[in-house]
Amino acid sequence: MEYIYLGNSGLRVPKYILGTVPFSGTNGFEAAGNIKEDSARRMVDLSLEAGINMFDTANLYSKGDAERVLGGAIRGRRDEVLLTSKTGFPLGENPNARGASRNNILASIDRSLKRLGTDYLDLYFVHLWDGQAPIEETVETMTSLIKSGKIRHWGVSNYSGWALARTYSVAQQNGFIPPITQQIYYTPEAREAEYELLPAGKELGISSMIWSPLGEGLLNGKIGRHKETPEDTRQGGGWPEPWVQDWERLYQVIDALEEVAANHNASVPQIAYSWVKDRPNVGPIVIAARNEKQLKENIASFDIKLTQDEHDRIESVTRPAPIYPLWHRAMNSLELGSPSEIPYLKGYKQSMGIEE
Repeated sequence: MEYIYLGNSGLRVPKYILGTVPFSGTNGFEAAGNIKEDSARRMVDLSLEAGINMFDTANLYSKGDAERVLGGAIRGRRDEVLLTSKTGFPLGENPNARGASRNNILASIDRSLKRLGTDYLDLYFVHLWDGQAPIEETVETMTSLIKSGKIRHWGVSNYSGWALARTYSVAQQNGFIPPITQQIYYTPEAREAEYELLPAGKELGISSMIWSPLGEGLLNGKIGRHKETPEDTRQGGGWPEPWVQDWERLYQVIDALEEVAANHNASVPQIAYSWVKDRPNVGPIVIAARNEKQLKENIASFDIKLTQDEHDRIESVTRPAPIYPLWHRAMNSLELGSPSEIPYLKGYKQSMGIEE
């Protein structure tokens, strides 16, 4: 397993991180999986054997039960693992038990630590943008948690590009500790993060950690133009996300993944993981699995090497539209782009039929 530095920090993390959305499968997360503690412990074993020592969870997942299952699975080996969790989504009727306020963050961290059976987290996320709480309050609270030892680093998730930049700037200008990573949605089909989030993260020294590279089950190999989605999958079980802009485009993406998978005697999920991990500006990616077989298969994708032609085959069919001002910049001033955005600008220029 490859280890990389997470953003502008000294924390080294594996390129693959194990996500725990399938852990527990209670409180509205039944469609995501139902991994209980014994199976979770086995998954932790397999992950550690493969060099994956980081585990990602959130108080949202099964409303705390995923944290409890993960806590049991790592019991007795806390010093071998890196732990993350998140807060922000509303979990009850309490009007203060949501968002990025000081009240919610301080209450949430103590509950998460108790469920996980630890006294600190290596990384703690604000799970979603809170446009009502003052940014100064959020960054000051996260800084205080680092200084108290309850967390080592912090990050944000599901922010827009301007919200990410604003958060970083407020922290830096006021002497607080800025986030070192953002966790964002990015798949071969859903590439909106290329417009601003991926370049912004690179420019700010904020690593881009990818959640659900398989599109919350859309790219599990069981969904296609002429396939009936199995009920024992997240999408077949009534999972509401993600929003798909164009289903025909999704099927074209799946066709391309299947074509490349055949070249490697691999599965669609393996090719999707391999493609995402090698994209520009992408940091670690969060993989997940419902069972041991899936986990082994997903981990094995790390060693798949796509040819440039295979990478380009997937990229060309999934390239997002060149929205303004990106089409204007690609057309008129590509050479003035930052290194982090030039790969995307070149794609937009190609889409417009403009020769280099």
